[in-house]
Amino acid sequence: MRDVFRAYNFQEIRTPIFESTELFARGVGEDTDIVSKEMYTWEDRGRAESDRGQSLTLRPEATAGIVRAYIEHKLGDRGLNKLYCIGPMFRRERPQKGRYRQFYQIDAEIIGPASAGSESPARDAEVLEMLATLLDRLGIVGWNLELNSVGCPADRAKFNEALRQALEPVRDKMCADCQRRAVTNPLRVFDCKVPEDQPIIATLPRIGQFLDESCKKHFEEVQQILKAVGVPFVLNDRLVRGLDYYTRTAFEFTHGALGAQNAILGGGRYDGLSEALGGPAAPGIGFAIGEDRLVMSLAESTPAESVMKKPDVYVAPLGAGMNAEAARLARELRRHGLVVDLGDESFRLKKSFEMATRAGAKYILIVGENEVTADAFSLKNLATGEQVSVRRRELVRRIQE
Repeated sequence: MRDVFRAYNFQEIRTPIFESTELFARGVGEDTDIVSKEMYTWEDRGRAESDRGQSLTLRPEATAGIVRAYIEHKLGDRGLNKLYCIGPMFRRERPQKGRYRQFYQIDAEIIGPASAGSESPARDAEVLEMLATLLDRLGIVGWNLELNSVGCPADRAKFNEALRQALEPVRDKMCADCQRRAVTNPLRVFDCKVPEDQPIIATLPRIGQFLDESCKKHFEEVQQILKAVGVPFVLNDRLVRGLDYYTRTAFEFTHGALGAQNAILGGGRYDGLSEALGGPAAPGIGFAIGEDRLVMSLAESTPAESVMKKPDVYVAPLGAGMNAEAARLARELRRHGLVVDLGDESFRLKKSFEMATRAGAKYILIVGENEVTADAFSLKNLATGEQVSVRRRELVRRIQE
């Protein structure tokens, strides 16, 4: 995971598990389900009088906190920022398959001043291509990328008004959530999964009818780049994303292993979020991966043993007093990037071979008194049965062959 982020020049950032409630109300949106009914919030009654009465919230998502850090630490001064974080989030949702009240997310953002290229469609395509690379490298097969544009704030205002008018005569025929959303946040009606509501939703206007020329051109360029680099996608004009800060490109990667709520990850562009939080203009695009849902997709697509890195070598101490020598040798090998499993001097040789085979090691390395004295060690390839004596200084090269 981190190897992919490094390849695309992302840097890790850490934000607090709890933040000011106002941050999420202003950033995510007071009318969203997250803020209106899903957050864990309490009043700070700390010793310092200045803290009393402050409302704090366990973070329900990461983007608002990262943008807050971007503003406070003036990260825009260094140009384009590529940032990621990994950690727990909290929502008081109804638990369902792959979705828990404490869950773990991998979140990444590209944000910075427009002069650094942050609002370019090339950034959108870069993020999507990176995600395709990540899922492929993890061995997840059968993923689908769904893509849409939700336009600029002016486009969304027109679209919301059109939706309200279209929903007014049919609202009472829909589920309770849709009746509420039709008034507070009409875009979220498109998230509805109630079968009886689908015929009504199918007749509603689509955001594509309201995009201005600039947003249309931006979206077309994102698609052109994705086609050029060979990342497959489908257009989904019902994909709107529920958070208030989204603009222009919105996307989800889905997988059939997850049931009706089939999104592995999702994200989009948020060109006005920094200003909404009191910061400078800083166009951005990002995504969040639910780790729990990612693991479920991975388990469905690929056996765990095929994605776990097996040991390059199993170091087997043989005889009393050899644990220390084996540990010293294992440390030397690990310093060269090798994956090393370490046995115990109490194991008989037969058991060491059984343990090495069970771990899936490529080699077993015998560390006994004679080997230590000669500074040459028996190295056996467990697949071919070839066994040779290798000088200490040659071990890394031989194991890496």
